[in-house]
Amino acid sequence: MRIDVHQHLWSPPFVEALRARTRAPRLSGWTLELAGEPAYPIAPQDHEIGRRLQLNRADGLDLALVSLSSPLGIELLPPDEAAPLLAAYHEGALALPDGFGVWAAACVSQPDPATLEALLEAGCVGLQLPATALADRAGYERCEPLLSVLAERRRPLFVHPGAAPAGADVPPWWAAAVDYVQQMHAAYFAFAAFGRPAHPQLRVCFAMLAGLAPAHRERVRARGGPVGVTGAGDAPTDRGMWFETSSYGDAAIATMTGALGEGSAGLIVIGSDRPYAAPVRLRDEAAAARAAAALLEP
Repeated sequence: MRIDVHQHLWSPPFVEALRARTRAPRLSGWTLELAGEPAYPIAPQDHEIGRRLQLNRADGLDLALVSLSSPLGIELLPPDEAAPLLAAYHEGALALPDGFGVWAAACVSQPDPATLEALLEAGCVGLQLPATALADRAGYERCEPLLSVLAERRRPLFVHPGAAPAGADVPPWWAAAVDYVQQMHAAYFAFAAFGRPAHPQLRVCFAMLAGLAPAHRERVRARGGPVGVTGAGDAPTDRGMWFETSSYGDAAIATMTGALGEGSAGLIVIGSDRPYAAPVRLRDEAAAARAAAALLEP
């Protein structure tokens, strides 16, 4: 079964909820307005459900997991602002036809484990959180009620880049190539330092190969870092971690498998970040299928 664990698809309820807002994050027609960033035109065809199914089938995908677009910053809004957007996202995503699955989303300014429980019961495969919410000890303490639900129910965590307000003097590709990579790098090591000790059985998948953070294993080892998670030295790689491929190809994947060590092909899963990129063909598609099944098993 070919699974893409990382897509974004804005359903009609979610679009209308964004349009109902009077301040960022919001949609004006199909123009996205985010705090601290220039207005960004959204292509409506990118979020047509039928068209997306056709694209996925053409790429041989049996299942695509959709998630909230964390760079919008919705999870970090005050609870009264986040709630209608999160409700609209889940309403639309859970109503998608066969061929789609759903990552739950949650407010992290005031975590609500009961709501997460209900979303998992409703069919969400696990929970996505922004990397910016899991970048340090305080973030893990704040999100502890949500992570405990995942651990108790044996559901995975998906860590995705969060908001990255663009500076006035940077090109438009800067956030994706610099800020998001830095966020994922920090989130990976924060999980090693704070997340894994608190939740030894939690399964976690990092978007965009965790910004290639495991490739820094020699430096981590030299500075006394958490080698058991990174696979540095003779220590085994944490087998409760997965890495999806969005925007990366053969060179980066080879770097990751070299860093993670023997058997690490079973830790790499397909993730496209569609509509921003297409799913890649991995050299070992069978291993990727097994890895996705292990990540998502109940």
